[in-house]
Amino acid sequence: MSVLQHDKIAIVGTGLVGATCAFTLADSGLASELVLVDVNKARAEGEAMDIAHGAAFMPPVQVRSGDYEDCAGAALVILAAGVNQKEGETRLDLMNRNMAIYRQIIPILEEQCPDAVFLIVANPVDLLTHISAIMLDHLPSGRVIGSGTVLDTSRYRLLLSQHTGIDPRNIHGYILGEHGDSEFAAWTLTSVAGMDLMDFCHQCGACDRHLSDVVRSEIYQDVRDAAYNVISRKGATYYAVALAVRRIAEAILRDEKAVLTVSTHVQGYLDLPDVSLSLPCVVGKGGVERVLPVALSGEEMLLLHASANKLRAALDELNL
Repeated sequence: MSVLQHDKIAIVGTGLVGATCAFTLADSGLASELVLVDVNKARAEGEAMDIAHGAAFMPPVQVRSGDYEDCAGAALVILAAGVNQKEGETRLDLMNRNMAIYRQIIPILEEQCPDAVFLIVANPVDLLTHISAIMLDHLPSGRVIGSGTVLDTSRYRLLLSQHTGIDPRNIHGYILGEHGDSEFAAWTLTSVAGMDLMDFCHQCGACDRHLSDVVRSEIYQDVRDAAYNVISRKGATYYAVALAVRRIAEAILRDEKAVLTVSTHVQGYLDLPDVSLSLPCVVGKGGVERVLPVALSGEEMLLLHASANKLRAALDELNL
């Protein structure tokens, strides 16, 4: 059995997302060793070389490509592997193809990294997280997580920052549910300086517009459609995704007990079905260590259940 190396990270899949995650993590100072694995070994080797060539400009880290056995001892395994959707292919067809890939690689990674936290980044992230958790069902459920709505939440805070004139780091709020079209903004949980966001906007006088239903709808739609808008202009999203992954990695490797909206198994929580989706979670060295209770409004609770039911319906269609 391999010995756990608390600052070793393995990244499986070195497409645009995986490679950008690798660069961001190499420059973060979090890891002493970063291993890149891809079915296209030349691609993984080239990405590792390119990042490693910047050694004089970043914290000390060994960046290398390798095979699955080189992942041994990793504290964190990031799964960015997955195929792209073909023209005319349904979402279900895509999921079945990605499932076939994960059925091959998960058992190998589990053997090499039995004590790792597994972080799923590939899409559809909630479904792949749930399927990976099934394959790793003897592990504590919190050690198989997805990047979830961590990025969506950052987009939400950015838009609220632009509306209020407050630094996004000082705005607290969440996008919850599926990382996808059924996600929703938890306005009830959104605050600035301990003040409910609605109260803040009414009292501060800094906003050009009050946070009306129309404005809130515009903000939510911009968050929900953000990836589509980026992809339509440049073909893919990867910079902000990589920053979100770095934030999750920080919480895990530093055992921060940070509250992040990662995707995790939630069966039985708030009477939700057997799915994985995003809620505020305490994230530390064990992955998701606790799912926090949330005081949602009645309307938001309906949206959460609708999102969970959509994911459950998709899982029921798969050849599990």
